Amino acid sequence: MSASETRKTVLVAGAANLLLAVTKLIAGVLAGSSAMLAEGAHSIADTLNEAFLLTSLRRSARPPTPRHPFGFGNERYFWSLLAAFGIFVAGGGYSIFVGVLAITGRGGTGTGEHAWLAFGVLGVAAVLEGGSLLRAVTQARRETRENGRPLVDHVRTTPDVTFKAALFEDSAAMVGLAFAFAGLILREITGSDLWDGLASILIGLLLVVVAVVLGIDSRRLLIGQAAEPSVQREIRAEIAGARGVTGIDELLTMHFGPDDLLVAAKVHFSDAISADEAEDVAEGIDRRLRERLPIVRHVFLDPTQRVINDGLG
Repeated sequence: MSASETRKTVLVAGAANLLLAVTKLIAGVLAGSSAMLAEGAHSIADTLNEAFLLTSLRRSARPPTPRHPFGFGNERYFWSLLAAFGIFVAGGGYSIFVGVLAITGRGGTGTGEHAWLAFGVLGVAAVLEGGSLLRAVTQARRETRENGRPLVDHVRTTPDVTFKAALFEDSAAMVGLAFAFAGLILREITGSDLWDGLASILIGLLLVVVAVVLGIDSRRLLIGQAAEPSVQREIRAEIAGARGVTGIDELLTMHFGPDDLLVAAKVHFSDAISADEAEDVAEGIDRRLRERLPIVRHVFLDPTQRVINDGLG
């Protein structure tokens, strides 16, 4: 997965959200719609989150230092965690709040002469959000062609939480627009703010779900998640198939970022090869792993002696 592609995806999403945040809020005020105000808060939260995600891309790209020898790739997960928190509070919390106000009669104004403006903004939003989502899906499909995985499986397992956040936000935005449109239509037909408020609450609940999913993924990767089982099998097969290797006692992997994987293994070498030959074999394993799996950046092999049980004692 390419950091430059992820950056473009985030920039497209951020530009769309910034424009929509202003127009949705104006339309929400003029049309007296809590659903449109919720959508405005949704876009504001997404815009702030895109800023967090861009910051994560910039800071995680810093080179290693003596104090941080494995680089700063994990910072991407920290900023993604902040983005998830922003979606939860600024988007989900506010949307549910204004929805409750509308339903209880303390918010919303019923039908309004500017309702047409809200529908127009929703139409423009669908085009812009749809374009942003198309960009994210295109990136996902490009990456699935490279790794041979189904699209859903790739999105579920990718360690690139920045890309995942942009994809989830854009998907949630399209669903949120459908909720807002349905709520406005029913409000105009019935004259009741109940539907507008209900749409706002549904938008808020949708954002809470997205925030929780992204938060769980970010936390899991931040504390050091292993590579996917399929990747571990590839690594194990490459090491076990090397000349002079007779077994693998332990294999450990850990992500230091979406494009940075550490591999550490205790490897049994044949007694028939010398120490110099074992060193050449280890260098060959390192080189082939990096060629086969570009995300592998650090390889540490620990030669161990196979313990033979002779049945005595």
